[in-house]
Amino acid sequence: MTAQDSATSPIAIAPRSLVLPGSSGTALAALGVLSFSFSFPATSWALTGFGPWTATGLRGALAGLLAALCLAAARVPLPARRHWPGLLVVSAGCVLGFPLLTTLALRASSTAHSAVVIGVLPLATAAVSALRTGGRPSRTFWCAALAGAAAVLAFTLLQSHGRPTTADLFLFAALLVCAAGYAEGGRIARELPGWQVIAWAVVAALPVTVATTALALPSEAVHPGAKALAGLAYTAAVSQFGGFVLWYRGMAAIGVPRASQLQLAQPLLTLVWAVLLLAEDLPAAAPVTAVVVLVCIAVTQRART
Repeated sequence: MTAQDSATSPIAIAPRSLVLPGSSGTALAALGVLSFSFSFPATSWALTGFGPWTATGLRGALAGLLAALCLAAARVPLPARRHWPGLLVVSAGCVLGFPLLTTLALRASSTAHSAVVIGVLPLATAAVSALRTGGRPSRTFWCAALAGAAAVLAFTLLQSHGRPTTADLFLFAALLVCAAGYAEGGRIARELPGWQVIAWAVVAALPVTVATTALALPSEAVHPGAKALAGLAYTAAVSQFGGFVLWYRGMAAIGVPRASQLQLAQPLLTLVWAVLLLAEDLPAAAPVTAVVVLVCIAVTQRART
């Protein structure tokens, strides 16, 4: 192998410290899912004191400032030019589109109903990743993924008596943009550390998030109580930054399709937090759905991709 070949090979691009064993990668991705499972309840808390545009703008601006400090402290150089198109997709999907659309949806929909977007997100992420990279997950993988997504969709639609609300338009739009951001971020995380992927994405979005905050603050009512501030802090520090560090690192280690299926458990976790934190009723079908989802996750983790 020549010096030029070694400089461009996957082994040279991905330092050994970033190549984790499968079990470690799965654990990191699972911790990312756990972190994200609190996002909807935390957003609901933030909406008790801030308007949807203000909450979204502040969330992104605070996360961007935190990421900028981390990048500066670590003296991280600017990403290569080839990485920026993908980073902008992550920024548009995961930093701007998904937070805003789900925040708008949560104004008119319960946390439990809004979890429907998480139910189909893993399937959408795997599909986008396969289209983007040319990968071909096995038939067993797709069957298990479809079964898990169908179970979660049936469960969440049952709670709304099969009548989609206007908030569903926001939720499904959020699903599409977030799937693109997840898939692109997982791809870039094979070449850059996961925390740098999301850090540069939220930094790139700073001009938009700061402008959104500046425009929204004078026009939306603000009542910054303790619950609203706690929700805002969580969405900024964890949902928008810290959770992604774990998530992208895990996806880089075990692959986007397999990691995305771990997120099938997120709606059920969110329902638990909705009961404990928001006093929502826990549906009777939750235990049955949990068993089906866990079985599907086990199958996708063992399926060859």
